[in-house]
Amino acid sequence: MKLRSTDITRRRVLALLVHSGLATAGLGAATISSAHAQDFPTKPITIVVPFSAGGTTDILARIVAQNLQAELKQPIVVDNRAGAAGNIGAQAVARAQPDGYTLLLGTVGTHAINGALYKKLGFDPVKDFAPLTRVANVPNLLVTNPEQPYKTVQELIAYAKANPGKVNFGSSGAGTSIHLSGELFKRMAGVDIQHVPYKGSAPALSDLLGNQIGIMFDNMPSSISHVRSGRLRPLAVTTAKRSPELPDVPTVAEAGVPGYEASSWFGMFAPANTPAPVLARLHDALIKALSDPGVRQRIAEQGGEPVTETPAQFADFIAAESKKWGEVVKQSGASVD
Repeated sequence: MKLRSTDITRRRVLALLVHSGLATAGLGAATISSAHAQDFPTKPITIVVPFSAGGTTDILARIVAQNLQAELKQPIVVDNRAGAAGNIGAQAVARAQPDGYTLLLGTVGTHAINGALYKKLGFDPVKDFAPLTRVANVPNLLVTNPEQPYKTVQELIAYAKANPGKVNFGSSGAGTSIHLSGELFKRMAGVDIQHVPYKGSAPALSDLLGNQIGIMFDNMPSSISHVRSGRLRPLAVTTAKRSPELPDVPTVAEAGVPGYEASSWFGMFAPANTPAPVLARLHDALIKALSDPGVRQRIAEQGGEPVTETPAQFADFIAAESKKWGEVVKQSGASVD
C-alpha cells in the first residue's frame, strides 16, 4: 500500500515522541533512583538469617533488629533460610533486588570459610555483597551432655582415644566455624571423633540435650542458657582468653590442647550494587543500634563482643579471615562437593 505524505509525517512525529518519551523515562529513572535513596526506607526491611531459628545468628539478628527498626522507623523482619552451611540464605540475598530492603546477617562461615570449602557456592562472597559492619565476635563453647562420661577436656581426649570413632560432635552445618572448631580440635588433640552436621545450631543442640550426640563446639549465645541451667556441661571455650560470662570455664588451650584457638564473627551485608546513599543510611543506623548500651549489654550477656566499624574496615577484616580459614580448611582436609 502506498503511503501518503501526511501518513509519513505523522509516523515521523510519533517516532520522535516515542524517542523523546524514552529519553525522558531514562532520565526519570535516574531521578527516581536518587529520590528513592534519599527517602529510604519507605517499607519493611528483611534481614535474612541463613540458619535456623534459635541459633546464634538468629539471636543476634533479633537483638539488632529491635533497635534498628527504631532507628529506621520501619519494621524489620527476620527471615530464617537455613541450609548448606548458610549458602542458601546467602545466595538468596546475593540475588535479591539491590535496594536496601533485603539484608544478610552473614557469618565467618558464609564469607570466610565456604569459599574454600565448597567447589560451587552459587554466589561470590566478595563480589556479590556490600559489607556494612561486623555486628559481633563470639567465642565457641565446647559443651557436652552431663550424662556423658567426661567432665574435662583431658577426660574427653582420653575417652576418645580409648573409643575411636565413638564420640560424635554436632555442628550447624558442614564448613561452619562450629564444624571447623571440631576439626581443628580433632587434629590438634589427635583424636578420632565423628562429625554430624545439622541444618543449624538449634537442631544440633536439641540432639545434644537429648544425649543423641556427645559434644558440640557451639557458638556461646545459643548454648550459654543451657549451661547456666545445668542442662549442658561446659568443658572449655575456644578463644585464647576466658569469657567474662563464664570465667570459671578454661580455654581449650589451658585444658590440654596448647595453641588451640577458634572463634566466630557475624556481620551485616547488603546485595552488591545497592545505591551508596542507601548503604550509608543503613550503616549509620546499624552503628547507632550497635552503640546502644542496651543492645551491647544483651550481646555481652550472650557471650558476644559487640563490634562497630566502617565498611572498608569490615572488608579488610573479611579478606584476612578468608586467608586464615582457607588454610584451616586445607589443613583439616574438609571439603563439600
